[in-house]
Amino acid sequence: MLPIAILAGGLGTRLRPITETIPKALVEVRGEPFVAHQLRFLKENGLERVVICAGHLGEMIEEFVGDGRRFGLSVRYSHDGPVLRGTAGALLHAASLLGESFLVIYGDSYLPCQYRLVERAFLESGKEGLMTVFRNEGRFDRSNVEFAGGKIIAYDKPDRTPAMLHIDYGLGAFHARSLERIRGRQFYDLATFYQDLLREGQLAGFEVTERFYEVGSIEGIRGLTEHLRDKYH
Repeated sequence: MLPIAILAGGLGTRLRPITETIPKALVEVRGEPFVAHQLRFLKENGLERVVICAGHLGEMIEEFVGDGRRFGLSVRYSHDGPVLRGTAGALLHAASLLGESFLVIYGDSYLPCQYRLVERAFLESGKEGLMTVFRNEGRFDRSNVEFAGGKIIAYDKPDRTPAMLHIDYGLGAFHARSLERIRGRQFYDLATFYQDLLREGQLAGFEVTERFYEVGSIEGIRGLTEHLRDKYH
């Protein structure tokens, strides 16, 4: 399978004071750091190569995960350094490690979908990028995608409309050449990059049916804990 980037550079402001001393990736879920659950799930889904785009306290993630061998993975790191790059900027910074094409998820997301199907849809789409969407209808977060006929019609986080029944699920795919659009920009957000590709007709959409989980909030951690308890018992 394609390599996958994990965007783990966020500050975790909603989890303060916990994230003042550890990054979100190391927040405890069922007795161990979240990233352990995330990496094991990626392995279960056929992923082999991981690039962690690290920022805030990223050296702690690298110390815990190491080269990934104990998770059955090959893990490499791209540290943002002192420059704020944004989520798309972090991908550009890591491009040399990711190769020609790659998947991407957020460092606080646990996404129980079929990654092989997402990869296949992306490679067959002929588009520069792909966004997975979930029919959320405002249940787990505010919906931000209008999706119809297998296509993304509109995507906007701050400016939402009643027609937006889906949400950006958090798993994407890109050809590295697409990132050339933002070369020279000091800071660029992935949400803005998705909008750029959509405007150019270069963003494919893929609908998943499994709900998403996250550890960016206390409520999210509770939800994932319950999901993992059900999964392993």
